[in-house]
Amino acid sequence: MPVRDIVRFPEARLKLVAQPVERFDAELAGLAADLFDTMRAAPGIGITGPHVGVLQRVVVLQLTEAEKPLTYVNPVITWASDEKIRHAEGSVSMPGVTEEIERSRAVHVAYRDLDGKERFEEAEGLRAVCHQHEIDQLDGIFWIQRLSPLKRERLVKKYQKIARRA
Repeated sequence: MPVRDIVRFPEARLKLVAQPVERFDAELAGLAADLFDTMRAAPGIGITGPHVGVLQRVVVLQLTEAEKPLTYVNPVITWASDEKIRHAEGSVSMPGVTEEIERSRAVHVAYRDLDGKERFEEAEGLRAVCHQHEIDQLDGIFWIQRLSPLKRERLVKKYQKIARRA
């Protein structure tokens, strides 16, 4: 499948809320395959429809090369632990910069697979962080919005410097 162009920060489209998927068909399967190929090429471990300009609630995650990529359609966090962890995050839409973000250590996620079948997943650690990060993106919340204003400003300046050199 083709590698799609990635929407880059500070594009306004990254702040738009993705719409629920209603049709589970070959077009959705093609989008998921394109997202996977685009994520691997970026490189990254997670990607959403909005990252490639498609405002649909689709997430693809593959945290290690050894694991099978998983597609989450219309994912929703149904529970999040009160216990927090800090983890370095970044984005395929803002390559070259990362910063630690505090998120829930564990989450439960309800979603549909590519056939429309309802599924549930319990995740902790990095996988929980990834779910929260990508579902934020589906909700129009770009990851740097989770930073303090000072850290966000510093990160954006660093990214702008990197982007100018590219």
